[in-house]
This record gives sequence, C-alpha cells and structure tokens, in this order.
Amino acid sequence: MEAYAVLQTGGKQYRVTPGVTFEIERLEAEAGQDIELKEVIALSDGSELKIGMPYVEGAKVVLTVVGHKRGKKLVNFKKKRRKGYSRKVGHRQELTVVAVKSLA
Repeated sequence: MEAYAVLQTGGKQYRVTPGVTFEIERLEAEAGQDIELKEVIALSDGSELKIGMPYVEGAKVVLTVVGHKRGKKLVNFKKKRRKGYSRKVGHRQELTVVAVKSLA
C-alpha cells in the first residue's frame, strides 16, 4: 500500500500521494515556491494510518506551486416563464496548480 494524506484547504478535502499534481483554490504564492500545509486530516505511511481530531499533530504536506489558472466558466441561469424574468450570472474560479513534494 502506498503512502497518502488527506488534507484540507479552501474548504475542501483532497487525498494526495507524493508526485501527484492537482488544482486547489487560489493561494498567495509565486510559481516554483514551496508551501507547507498543516491541516492534515489523515496520514498513512503505507502500513499505519493516523487519523486526526481534527488534524494530525506534527503532520505536514509540502506542495510546490506549478502555476495559477482560472477554472472553467459556470453559468447560473434562472427564468420564470410568462413573467418576463430572467437572470444570468457567470463565474470562473481562480485556481492554483500544485504538485505534492513530500508527506511528513
């Protein structure tokens, strides 16, 4: 079994393994910079699983910022028939692309 961690950032939880690249909500960091996240909910070294209440003490995940981008556009459209009412709102989320450097 491989090592993995469950971390929390941006109000969401992610299950990550070393070397994986994924997208999270925008962080204030430059591309190439390393970030340590200490909100680790669960940590497994491959044989033993540690579960935090709410976080595992002394655990951290080191991420490397690959770059920043914007997510795909989401459109919210509301309409009431025969009333002349329609409302259209669009949204694009700001994202940070990160790669997992190490779990500790």
